[in-house]
Amino acid sequence: MGQIKRAYSAITKAKKPVFYAGGGVIASSGAKELEALAEGLGCPVTTTLMGLGAFPAPHDLWLGMLGMHGTFRANMAVANTDLLIAVGARFDDRVTGKLDEFAPSAKIIHIDIDPTSISKNVKVDIPIVGDCKDALKKMLHLVQENPIVDLETIRKPWLDRIQKWKETYPLAYEQKDDLIKPQYVVEKLYELSEGKAIVTTEVGQNQMWAAQYYHFSEPRTLLTSGGLGTMGYGLPAAIGAQAAFPDRLVVDIAGDGSIQMCIQELITAVENNLQVKVAILNNQYLGMVRQWQQLFYDKNYCATCIKAAPDFVKLAEAYGAVGLRATKPQEVEPIIREAFATPRPVIMDFVVNPEECVYPMVPAGAAMTEMLLV
Repeated sequence: MGQIKRAYSAITKAKKPVFYAGGGVIASSGAKELEALAEGLGCPVTTTLMGLGAFPAPHDLWLGMLGMHGTFRANMAVANTDLLIAVGARFDDRVTGKLDEFAPSAKIIHIDIDPTSISKNVKVDIPIVGDCKDALKKMLHLVQENPIVDLETIRKPWLDRIQKWKETYPLAYEQKDDLIKPQYVVEKLYELSEGKAIVTTEVGQNQMWAAQYYHFSEPRTLLTSGGLGTMGYGLPAAIGAQAAFPDRLVVDIAGDGSIQMCIQELITAVENNLQVKVAILNNQYLGMVRQWQQLFYDKNYCATCIKAAPDFVKLAEAYGAVGLRATKPQEVEPIIREAFATPRPVIMDFVVNPEECVYPMVPAGAAMTEMLLV
């Protein structure tokens, strides 16, 4: 409890605090405590990819995901914070970027159940070893016992600055009439599912667009492979989620490369009548590798082009599932509506802009403030 009191004392003195939450919050079932504590402290929240859903995306204090493909406001908030409160996160390189420029002016509090993760990558000022939910609960108790006086006035300059970052550089893309943008597909999946689907992803651009444009409001509604990033994860994960929750809508947001790693598992979905919906963002490339080749190797594309991919509609039908395809923006919404209304496994093949990139993007070895923007 002594370390938690030290942490709370530091929070009461901070002018520009930020919560940085990871998958440990979800693993400990501590999402409600995180939300209550953030509200009690007037403290904005960002999460890692694995932490999405630990804090409700529509919330006023939500910054979006941070890191290599994080939002401008999240990365700028972390770069300018005077107190970073890390909860159940491990400071991996996709989050920190150039280490000596990560949160350079901040004191750092780190709550984690694994003592070997603390000060492993980034030096921590106040370590707290323990279960995330338990630690957050104890800190919340201190907030309730001794609330910060005039909190709204103290936090207003910081929150106003963050709002200005949000308005200046929001997540953005331009959907014209000719080619489908993958971001548009994910936005429509979010809109038509009312944000209530269990979403799985493959690995690559599809994963990042899902993280950016599907706004997760509850824990355990995003199943994705962080860390090593296992291509082919999404479909088997979707099948498992659908088996566990037969009455929920389950959507696998996939790429045309990753989906082929485990597409044979479609037979499992068909045989067990597990009504998963697969949305393939089909750009005819291994998109994330192609993006790096475009941006950093002068478009010298090597082993990333997928011109010999199968016809996914025919492949779905061969397995006894339903196959649908959209090639124009105006076809996206009707295809999604039809898929969601079909009580069978469905593959939706969205033929998207082949050279669309994920932005923001922080180049390898750069500071998180050195973002490439649209």
